[in-house]
Amino acid sequence: MSIFRRRREQGEGEGEQRGDRILVVGLGNPGSRYEGTRHNVGFEVAAELSRRWDLPRARKKFGGLIAEGRAGPGGPRVAVLLPQTLMNASGDSAGPARGALKAPLDRVVVVHDEIDLPFGEVRTRFGGGLAGHNGLKSLKRGFGDAEFWRVRVGVGRPDSTDPEVVASYVLSRFREPRGEVEALVASAAGEAERLVEQLGSSPDE
Repeated sequence: MSIFRRRREQGEGEGEQRGDRILVVGLGNPGSRYEGTRHNVGFEVAAELSRRWDLPRARKKFGGLIAEGRAGPGGPRVAVLLPQTLMNASGDSAGPARGALKAPLDRVVVVHDEIDLPFGEVRTRFGGGLAGHNGLKSLKRGFGDAEFWRVRVGVGRPDSTDPEVVASYVLSRFREPRGEVEALVASAAGEAERLVEQLGSSPDE
């Protein structure tokens, strides 16, 4: 039995409370001072998905920017949310959005930076630890659980475990060539698209 089927079965009993949208949450910090930083790669990937899916202009709602539509012609219904809180309060935006959309956790996809992956590497995971990521911690509080999908975008880590050095690193702009950063964003968007397609086509029963 696939993990998609198992997650569906865990959600049984919600009946009409289940929504049919897939909620994609890109993590980042709002404001021009954070543009182009490693911590904001989730924003860049989410924006790329909105472009690929030709979603309408995002509306201000739930303390964030949200665009709704379909993941391409005939694709599953999606909502792409960029919380406009600071990173460590992302759950204050995503939690209410998930509730209003009635999106079960098995249909929530969070795109975020991951320092435990080398720059350029992208991996998908369901649930698991939060690895000290303040955005994920806030989402767990906002959702009431950490059992949601993650698209982990590798940004590398500094040669230090000092929390201040790590914080400074993720809040710094990419030093890699812009072409390599664009390739990373495209790769992560492609992985997110594949996951959304799988979630949209997984059986309900």
